[in-house]
Amino acid sequence: MVFSSAIFLLLFLPVVFVFNWFVKKEFSNYFLLLASLFFYAWGEPHLVILMMVSIVINWIVGRLIEEQARGQFRKKLILSLGIICNLGILVYYKYSGFFLSIINKFLGKDVFVIPQIALPIGISFFTFQAISYIVDVYRGDTQSSPKLVNVALYISFFPQLIAGPIVKYREIDKQIENRNVQWSFVAQGFRRFIYGLSKKVLISNVLGLCVDTVYTYDISIIDWKTAWICSLAYTFQIYYDFSGYSDMAIGLGKMFGFDIPENFNYPYLSKSISEFWRKWHISLGSWFREYVYIPLGGNRKGAFRTYLNLSVVFFLTGLWHGADFSFILWGVYHGFFSVVERLKLKNILNNSKFLSRTYCFLIVNFGWVLFRAPNTLLGLRMISRMILPWRYSGNEITAWNYLDNRTLFVILCAVIGMGVIQTIIPKKRVNQWRGSIPESIYCVILLVLSLSAIASNTYNPFIYFQF
Repeated sequence: MVFSSAIFLLLFLPVVFVFNWFVKKEFSNYFLLLASLFFYAWGEPHLVILMMVSIVINWIVGRLIEEQARGQFRKKLILSLGIICNLGILVYYKYSGFFLSIINKFLGKDVFVIPQIALPIGISFFTFQAISYIVDVYRGDTQSSPKLVNVALYISFFPQLIAGPIVKYREIDKQIENRNVQWSFVAQGFRRFIYGLSKKVLISNVLGLCVDTVYTYDISIIDWKTAWICSLAYTFQIYYDFSGYSDMAIGLGKMFGFDIPENFNYPYLSKSISEFWRKWHISLGSWFREYVYIPLGGNRKGAFRTYLNLSVVFFLTGLWHGADFSFILWGVYHGFFSVVERLKLKNILNNSKFLSRTYCFLIVNFGWVLFRAPNTLLGLRMISRMILPWRYSGNEITAWNYLDNRTLFVILCAVIGMGVIQTIIPKKRVNQWRGSIPESIYCVILLVLSLSAIASNTYNPFIYFQF
């Protein structure tokens, strides 16, 4: 079940919201847990058992760590076993086929049979949340919950279960234990959800049709204009797809009394790749910084170790996104520019906002080509068409085969909505707009248009569901 489906919008959400509103406060966590497990089991009934096993394991590990008041070695051993269990599940379901295929290629023969394992939706997200829980308990940053239902709801809460944001237990533990659902908070949630839904349905889906159409063509007939249009369309598609999901998750959280952290902050206006990663998928960047980069030494052990630590983090970031060399290359690519910026490049970029923003946007745009292409070779060939236009001027495809007036209009809206308007309009005007009658009317229009688009079957799954 996904947020932009009719079954969710017209049945699941209204029923869960109404029941949760009237259920007694002490039973709300149990009700939301059951609703979340049902939500996950809708598409993968048998895999909900895997999530329940993960929940129980991490709850037990958290309790055992906290009970070892003076046994530092035992605490570390229990934590290590907990992390191994979590990563073991993730590796088995997501990476076992990938690693075995690498071994087969290295040996030059098919020694291992590649297993066909269905990837549980959102496994990377709820596994990282589970790991952050037991690590924070070990560090003393949060207390383990004596109530299994609290940890279960934290890991499985349906608004951010499938594609984040990745929430730390210490950020919402008090909200799980005691929260008040107020109408003002609910109204904010509805508005945020509608904005996110419209991003996904009215912008991302339209751009997705353009991108998917181009990738159906043979690379030999794609020229530089088509490659650029496709890359830009995907750059905006993935932003409005993922940020739209995050908006919906945050909005849904507010409807049920939770304040879920922000996950995006207009990343395409960044002036460096380092800044981009502070504004794009904020929760993932925060997770790697807190649980990988800093424990490795961060920037405290000299320049070389800093660059090495950054490289490791971005390698793992790419691998986290998928079991494919394209994702790894994409992560290493971002890591390379993060290191280069720390050398001298950032000093040059600081001299001009226009230069720095143009540089960052182009680097990110090229990176998304590697991310989206079905394989690394095709991605590199698409990029070659973009940077060597004189070599690929012939084209058997007319632009109107993958573009139409609606797509062009959506691209214009996408450019304006990526943060351009928000940086121009004074904050005073923005505050006046929020919660006003005109905004309410605007949200109703967006909702009607979104529902109409869903009814006409112009729908495709969220990009980050595969991770």
